[in-house]
Amino acid sequence: MPAIITNKFRVHNSEQFRESFTETAGNTYYLSIGRPMPYGTASRPDNRTENEGTDASPITPTDTENTQNFTYDDMLAAKKIDSSNISIVIPRRNWTTGTVYDYYRHDYGDYLTGTTTANTSNSGAATLFDATFYVLTSARNVYKCLDNNGNAQSTVEPTGTSTSILSLADGYKWKYMYTLSASQQANFLSTDFMAVSTNSTVSAAAVDGAINICKIKTAGSGGTDGTFTGIPIRGDGTGAIATVVVSSGAVTSVTMTSVGSGYTYGYLPNAKIVSNGSTNLTGAEIDVIIEPKGGHGFNAVEELGGFFIMLNASLEGTESANSGDVTVANDFRKVALLKDPKTSGNASTTTTMRATKAIKLSGVSGTFQADEKITQATTNAVGKVVEWDATNSILYYIQTRFLNEGVDTDGSKNAFSTNATVTGATSNATGNPDTGHSATTNNVVFNSGFATAEIDSGSGQVLYVENRAPITRAADQTENIKLIVEF
Repeated sequence: MPAIITNKFRVHNSEQFRESFTETAGNTYYLSIGRPMPYGTASRPDNRTENEGTDASPITPTDTENTQNFTYDDMLAAKKIDSSNISIVIPRRNWTTGTVYDYYRHDYGDYLTGTTTANTSNSGAATLFDATFYVLTSARNVYKCLDNNGNAQSTVEPTGTSTSILSLADGYKWKYMYTLSASQQANFLSTDFMAVSTNSTVSAAAVDGAINICKIKTAGSGGTDGTFTGIPIRGDGTGAIATVVVSSGAVTSVTMTSVGSGYTYGYLPNAKIVSNGSTNLTGAEIDVIIEPKGGHGFNAVEELGGFFIMLNASLEGTESANSGDVTVANDFRKVALLKDPKTSGNASTTTTMRATKAIKLSGVSGTFQADEKITQATTNAVGKVVEWDATNSILYYIQTRFLNEGVDTDGSKNAFSTNATVTGATSNATGNPDTGHSATTNNVVFNSGFATAEIDSGSGQVLYVENRAPITRAADQTENIKLIVEF
């Protein structure tokens, strides 16, 4: 049975997701980074391998339970995303002179009169939100195109914030929607997306069911020339009056002298033009353009297709203002969005969380290297070095499900414990866990020389995962990460 999920439902979902950041009993979201070692072919303890792609071309994550479980294995750190770092966004479309823009229509995708062909825009889009019908200008104003002058090039950039329709010298008609604030430009403007919001002044001036635009589908022929006024738009609204110009026997323009209100459909029949003076006119077909609910500008989020969410997070060096949980001693290749993770069984609340494990060593010989394998003979524990803090003698590491990264040859993930020697496979560095050390060092809480991750592995839900090329970190560097979620 033919059916659709409407764009209104998609917008509703994006709004509900945004609201979940501010509700009293709402959810908690964190952005995490992970995967310090290069992608490649990973070895399993059952003598099989798994292809993880390469740093230049990592594989696309799959939407499976494996993704939910394994994302935590190589996680490095996570940072909380608060309500000020989320926005509904839409695809960014910069105004560029010489471009033929699509114009707003209520019926893209509907069948054309008397055919089984779907109505498409000038650019070929079969849906409104695939059409290029709005623009971002150099003044960071957003305008909706209501008329493109018969698919002509746009050569005059729209300006101003008037609530009236802008009629420009190139024949285009635009509706001002909103202006990006300084904060929106800083946090929610990327190469491909931009924030969307409703301007209260524009919304208050909108008229529900007004008719501002009529388009000539077929000009007709044989009509008496002239300008014919006072032609009413028929439909379920009231007060819309059109003026029709007929030249050389055909309709050449239709303008509105009164826009009316309350229309959800409208008609301007050939017969009404004839009865108003253009005798013998035949074959004229006029499309009455129905505005979105509330009128143009009443709800910019719905009108421009706000079913995307942008999450904005910045990692500032080691995040020294937030316990220094984010290492700069290694790179990362994975970004994830976590919902309601836990710390020691309780809801996570801190701004940042360290996701690596750590050992406080003593009697160290040599220098452990990032990404090398470490082992502990008596426990058969295996891990992968993330960072060696020589100043504090702290070894940070992760344990994955693969050989040489976290499991022994039997496939068991064993914990590092006791004071048995820990050895680096590449560096040959050694050190013994300081089991007498139960204190906080460099903001890491040790118990008998060992520290667990601050985020419980497998807790919460993984909502988004991206495998990407490596990002090298530095103490004086800030990475601004923008995640786009489409509903």
